[in-house]
Amino acid sequence: MTSPTAPLLDVETASRLRVAIARLSRRLRVTRAGSAAGLTPTGISVLLTVVRHGPTRLGDLARTENLNPTMLSRVIADLGQAGLLERVSDHGDRRAAWVQSTAAGSALAQRMRRERTNALNSALEGLSDQDRQLIEQALPALEGLAEQLREGP
Repeated sequence: MTSPTAPLLDVETASRLRVAIARLSRRLRVTRAGSAAGLTPTGISVLLTVVRHGPTRLGDLARTENLNPTMLSRVIADLGQAGLLERVSDHGDRRAAWVQSTAAGSALAQRMRRERTNALNSALEGLSDQDRQLIEQALPALEGLAEQLREGP
């Protein structure tokens, strides 16, 4: 929630922020491990979400990933065929479907996270100490911004 005195970004500043976030996302999304596995960006995102959250209901995963059920079903099928995710049934509610990571899926997710962390750290080395500190200090605000965008207007 914003305070009444908080200034909003002008069009130019908002545009610069969007472009910077998009470039960071695109450049960090690409990993050798994910490419070698033949995963799409959506497949990578779904796999990383399931590994991070553990066994997840398909409906919850669709909301988290902002995917329609048909698209999610295709992605889950592809990840299942690759041996990275598996569907499990809910013993309490046979209508509910869950998905969980396999050992291979968890290992691949760990490799991708490590590659992304290494790429980010390598890029950060090229910045001044002051810029690195500013980025670190901005993390809570960026996390809050991401949450606000997830929740929608």
